[in-house]
Amino acid sequence: MTSKRAITVAKGDGIGPEIMDATLEILNAAGAQIEPEFIDIGEKVYLSGQSAGIADDAWESLRRTKVFLKAPITTPQGGGYKSLNVTIRKSLGLYANVRPNISYDPFVKTKHPNMDLVIIRENEEDLYAGIEHQQTPEVVQCLKLITRPGSEKIIRYAFEYARKNNRKKVTCFSKDNIMKLTDGLFHKVFNEISAEYPDIETNHWIIDIGIAKIADTPEDFDVIVMPNLYGDIASDVAAQITGSVGLAGSSNIGDQCAMFEAIHGSAPDIAGKGIANPSGLINGAIMMLVHIGQPEVASKIHNAWLKTLEDGIYTGDIAKGAASVSTKEFTEAVTDRLGQNPKTITPITYSKKAKEDEEYPKMSPLVKDRPKPDVVRTLDGVDVFLCNNELTSDEIGKKIEAIAGPEFKFVVMTNRGVKVYPGGFPETFTTDHWRCRFNLSESNAEATNAQIRHLLERVEKAGFDWIKTENLYRFNGELGYSLGQGQ
Repeated sequence: MTSKRAITVAKGDGIGPEIMDATLEILNAAGAQIEPEFIDIGEKVYLSGQSAGIADDAWESLRRTKVFLKAPITTPQGGGYKSLNVTIRKSLGLYANVRPNISYDPFVKTKHPNMDLVIIRENEEDLYAGIEHQQTPEVVQCLKLITRPGSEKIIRYAFEYARKNNRKKVTCFSKDNIMKLTDGLFHKVFNEISAEYPDIETNHWIIDIGIAKIADTPEDFDVIVMPNLYGDIASDVAAQITGSVGLAGSSNIGDQCAMFEAIHGSAPDIAGKGIANPSGLINGAIMMLVHIGQPEVASKIHNAWLKTLEDGIYTGDIAKGAASVSTKEFTEAVTDRLGQNPKTITPITYSKKAKEDEEYPKMSPLVKDRPKPDVVRTLDGVDVFLCNNELTSDEIGKKIEAIAGPEFKFVVMTNRGVKVYPGGFPETFTTDHWRCRFNLSESNAEATNAQIRHLLERVEKAGFDWIKTENLYRFNGELGYSLGQGQ
């Protein structure tokens, strides 16, 4: 008798308790060898005074079981509450978000009957680092962080996933025609790592046309890897055009822990009505069973679920106005079909892995153990950001120009990234947030932090309110900063 595997379970908010109860009922009926540990997370915990939405004892369970089956949660609006999903992914190092998107035509209506793609989304960084500041009365910022180790982990994971799952092509999505440093790094690392996998076809798409291609011809893609925000958007688009976002599950994989969930939200508008579709969470649980070494049970549930669709038994989101069943009736239909295989759709057979988590290769140690790059960093100058809503761009520019020397020369001033001095256009709209770029003067070989401090003192004496600085570095002689638009 196989010993039961402890897993952490959260029923969540909105429709979460309904679809979790349905999923666990199916798992138990199928013979899944699991021992759930239930924790409270989400809205109730937020409103009890825990701003993170999770208590210490819940963290203890997650770190002990290392496997989390999670229903959707609600993050209260306002109040500075942070996304618990993001917190869990980052705190437990769940760097890879895997979202399969498959069409089940003709049983689920779709314009794309041959769709079978997997989106692998970076899960820890990018704009989802959530580092935001209000800098002036009119301007807020969000920092976009792309790291080489983070890019290496997720991109190598995508290639390993493709190889282990007999996928033939890996595509990279980025926006490096605009964000040449951040998205440029992601694309560069993709090119470097793809060279190690000559057996796998590769290509790259700019994110906007790439998502358009997903919506138009998803059958052109196999595995797609991309940074965090793009992956969140693209995977929902991909899931929806398979027939419903309510069908899709996802896994969040790290070196030590894993989380499995539906990709949709808590849908409070239909909570308690007994009409929610549990399919997304069921599919997340199937991925969990494969991960913990119970592929036979995963196959049994997956095939019973496919047979249910094949037999025309749908919740309202899939039926789209035709006859539909309740959450309870759908659950009973899947349970009744355990042990049966679909007749038109190809049955699923998951194979036993050599060890529990072999399907999801551990990439982080490879990144951590890599030799540190030999980089020479030199300081070219500084961007000084000002808050001013009283002077014109020409008035600010002339005063700043007068205080730049002797270590620096005032190169350009931008507003929202566009050059406004010298030679700005009167048509350019400006707000109260000004970037003043100072590069080395001809007599200065390399800038120092002391020189920048003295510059800031001159800025203050000139009557300006500086709100932040960004040092301008070169790395091995290459610019580590972008030029201003119009510079």
